[in-house]
Amino acid sequence: MTPHPPRHRLFPHPLRTLRRMMPILLALAFTGCVSTVTGRFADSLSAAILNNNDLETVEAGGPAYLLMVDGLLREDPKNAPLLRSAANLYTAYAGFYVTDAARKRKLTEKARDYALQAVCAHNRRGCGLRKANFDAFQKTVGDMGAAEVSSLYTLGTAWAGWIEAHQDDWNAVADISRVEALMTRVAVLNEGYQDGGAHLYLGILATLLPPALGGRPEIARRHFERAIALSHGRNLMVNVTYARRYARLVFDRTLHDRLLIGVVAADPDREGYTLMNTLAQKEARALLDSADDYF
Repeated sequence: MTPHPPRHRLFPHPLRTLRRMMPILLALAFTGCVSTVTGRFADSLSAAILNNNDLETVEAGGPAYLLMVDGLLREDPKNAPLLRSAANLYTAYAGFYVTDAARKRKLTEKARDYALQAVCAHNRRGCGLRKANFDAFQKTVGDMGAAEVSSLYTLGTAWAGWIEAHQDDWNAVADISRVEALMTRVAVLNEGYQDGGAHLYLGILATLLPPALGGRPEIARRHFERAIALSHGRNLMVNVTYARRYARLVFDRTLHDRLLIGVVAADPDREGYTLMNTLAQKEARALLDSADDYF
């Protein structure tokens, strides 16, 4: 039998690459350059992952990417951009690929910790957010300005992922109000950040419950529509989430199918969204296949 050729990876030997880089990074630490180097490296790593259209390659390389940023943070633990990148990578990997409940809880815990450290590293007023009661939390977040948008958004996404991984724990579910406070502040300060990502999360939060139990589907609809407008159609996952969270909640089959058919027909290769859009198309096909049974 002819052996299969090795599958292509973004980084053929990521751990070997890290070992080779670490002496250089350690040397740079003494010159004050390491923050810039590691920050740029993390940004490049995130961009390479987000612009890859091979879901399996990213899944296979994911653990090595996570270990790589862990290693970089050991040498530069207060680098806010690197902490945000680490939080985003852990959140995305746990959300997209991890199905084991215990492992998902562990990874999202680390993502949230990194995100909290990023807020603290950027603004000392945010160092007590984890233990603050809700009133103090809301006041601190409300006092933060435009310079903190990226840190607040990263914390919101990481905290949302943590809640999803701990949804059988009512104490964790109670933290939904904190995610809402974070994303509301981001939307006030810069609603176009991450192409309207805050509106996407606010839409999801408004559909966690059915209308009879306090859900707010029409508020959710406005958030999803705003997220679509702000992303100019680049982020196909917004449409998939809109269909799954809103159209199915209110049993609107026409909207559901229109959104998903548009996703399947779209070109997924968009800067910063290729990986997400490839996954969105996979989910859109699955939702369309199950639509007859649902509706």
